[in-house]
Amino acid sequence: MIDVLGVARPIVQAPMAGVSTPALAAAVSNAGGLGSLGIGSSTVAQAGAAIAETRALTGKPFNVNVFCHEPARRDAAREAAWLRHLAPLFAEFGVEPPVGLQEIYRSFLGDDAAFRMLLDARPAVVSFHFGLPGADRIAAFRAAGIRMLATATNLAEARAIAAAGLDGIVAQGIEAGGHRGMFDPGAADERLSTSVLVRLLVTRVGLPVIAAGGIMDGAGIRAALDLGAVAAQLGTAFILCPESAANAGYRERLTGPDAGVTRLTPVLSGRPARGIVNRLITHGEAPGSPSPAAYPLAYDAAKRLQAASDTCAAHWAGQGAPLARALPAADLVAALIAEMEAARPGRA
Repeated sequence: MIDVLGVARPIVQAPMAGVSTPALAAAVSNAGGLGSLGIGSSTVAQAGAAIAETRALTGKPFNVNVFCHEPARRDAAREAAWLRHLAPLFAEFGVEPPVGLQEIYRSFLGDDAAFRMLLDARPAVVSFHFGLPGADRIAAFRAAGIRMLATATNLAEARAIAAAGLDGIVAQGIEAGGHRGMFDPGAADERLSTSVLVRLLVTRVGLPVIAAGGIMDGAGIRAALDLGAVAAQLGTAFILCPESAANAGYRERLTGPDAGVTRLTPVLSGRPARGIVNRLITHGEAPGSPSPAAYPLAYDAAKRLQAASDTCAAHWAGQGAPLARALPAADLVAALIAEMEAARPGRA
């Protein structure tokens, strides 16, 4: 039993907003790991329904993840410059660019309705990405018996998580797909690998550490455990599961020759995130390009372009993407467990 998670196996399915589903989370939890829902891009009603559906599919613990980013600092000149830069793409795909950009995802920091919904729903675990909520919300979750995790990309963030009284740290290495969980996207980033970050946090911070980033099979999980992690969080490894919400285009790219060509970039959303290189990334990172609009304003433009052409779609993936397997979630967890046991020291 992994005490901090309340599960039998040291496997966490990453939340992956927009990709994780109740069926995926429940299948992983039923198989002995910790399934997760990412609700950062959902309305409160959608999130509540997803939690209820997951609970109907499993009696095991599961995790609900929220975004704790600072609201976007509006900068009219920066936003206008970004839209001008994207104008050729909008024209190419035959759609009108927006007049302005909207803050499409609300931060949990100021979302009282989402907070009340989670308190009422009481999932076994709630996790935070991009930062931490206020002490009052942390205290309320603790009083409700909810375990709490948060993502750290460096030692300072991990120490802040420990000081806030959370139960564990998701150590996100530079290899990870999706959004980098750094508290301040404008701060210098040492881009620590998963292995370096895990060892640093295990030896310097007194909380259980969950390794995340580039882990795709049981041997990778065993390596993380050998470094001192209590569990490993895998995201890209679960995208090809039939229970995920990944569409056909996403699945095709993840099984194609470009799966190993990923980029950590703020172009798609306004925050650093790793995905398979696409037309929008190439255009947005061309020499002379202006800085993207702030998160999630840039994401508003990206999603409009994605709706016009799949060549601009955000196909989040970590550096281990070529190792992804198209297996039902329960079968994948079983394979991970078998591989993890086979990689145990002393096993032939």
